[in-house]
Amino acid sequence: MALINAATFKVIRKNPELIRPAKPTPHELRILSDIDDQDGLRFQMPLVEIYRHNPSMEGRDPVRVIRDAVAEALVFYYPFAGRLREYATRKLVVECTGEGVVFVEADADATLQQLGTLLPPIQNLHELLYDVPAAAGVIDCPLMLIQVTRLLCGGFVFALRFNHVMCDAAGILQFFTAVGELARGAEYPSVLPVWQRHILCARYPPRVTLRHPEHDIVIDTKRTIIPHDRMMRHLFFGPTEISTLRHTLPPHLHSCSRFQLVTACMWRCRTIATSPHPSEEVRLLCVVNVRKRLNPPLPDGYYGNAIVYPAAVTTADKLLKNPFHYAVELVKRAIDKATEEYVKSVVDLMVMRGRPNLTGVQTYLVSYAKGFEEVDVGWGKPAYGGVARGGFDSFPRAVSYFLPFKNSKGEEGIVAPICLPPKAMDALVEELQKMLFCRRSSIVSAL
Repeated sequence: MALINAATFKVIRKNPELIRPAKPTPHELRILSDIDDQDGLRFQMPLVEIYRHNPSMEGRDPVRVIRDAVAEALVFYYPFAGRLREYATRKLVVECTGEGVVFVEADADATLQQLGTLLPPIQNLHELLYDVPAAAGVIDCPLMLIQVTRLLCGGFVFALRFNHVMCDAAGILQFFTAVGELARGAEYPSVLPVWQRHILCARYPPRVTLRHPEHDIVIDTKRTIIPHDRMMRHLFFGPTEISTLRHTLPPHLHSCSRFQLVTACMWRCRTIATSPHPSEEVRLLCVVNVRKRLNPPLPDGYYGNAIVYPAAVTTADKLLKNPFHYAVELVKRAIDKATEEYVKSVVDLMVMRGRPNLTGVQTYLVSYAKGFEEVDVGWGKPAYGGVARGGFDSFPRAVSYFLPFKNSKGEEGIVAPICLPPKAMDALVEELQKMLFCRRSSIVSAL
């Protein structure tokens, strides 16, 4: 897909301010889980909700509406208004100080149309979301930063940067939803937040009972690092593409999900495009929400990190020489192995191995970020809601955040962003066209 270039525009920001909870909240220490405080989550994650002009909201200022709703939401989610402290063995704890989250009011001399294509990476994000220097780290800093930018057309951008150790996508979506409900006049969020991070802390004594190749230490002996001269495309998998892929599978795999199909397809095509050595191991990591996989399930309202990254591992030779259903089977098995014992084992691994990061060499990580397109703060559903970046900053690990999407024909499907050097991108698209029987117009241009 060819992206519509965003216009260069100017944003005028007011000075950042701290938004505190609207009512007094407890001053206490809250321990994070052993999934929360792993090294791979110690960063600030940006999200955006972009809203159109709504005539029924004439006279309402989105800055004030969201500022007030955030202050009310922090009464319930008051740990976000605190600060992280680091204790022995680098254990993270939230001191609930009530200091508040950073809030920035801004105005842009641009319309929504001038923002460009509303898909990640959101163009001119540096203007729409106040940046935090990487050197600031995560300790003793505000845990959330919000910028609301009014547009000339009456629309606005609600952008947020949150510390990932505090919550995962489902958790921050729960906060966004609460802000929307309070902004629309609710007295309480429909789902009240639950802390209970002890549920995902290590057993005593900790014991790793299963293999976790997603955390293997792999040395890049074959120098497979992808060059920096990369381009991005957004590939749309609608009903026709999904059906075409599904019909290539043996009967026992016909029930696999759309996400599993698209993930396997993208992994295979990306591996062909990057041309690893045939004997080299390649990994596919799927972000899996385990809230309902525990017994009993995590309580409704749990907003901490409840995600694991089960890996599908094979050699490049096996992945490419076997039929497509081989990749689908590997992806399905990886996701299915995220059982309760798997979760307990990976939590214990975090403690025993010092919270290791994920493997980076020849690794492709995929997540499905959905639900943000439903967040209503009073102006209706957003024109775009979700991740702000394409997910490719964690070099050398490649990340794709799949998104639910409706194309220009009104077809609902999944958009898979991919970032590769130009020659590799051409190879990926060529392979994808072969798999979809040369349906070039559908897969490349349907957006």
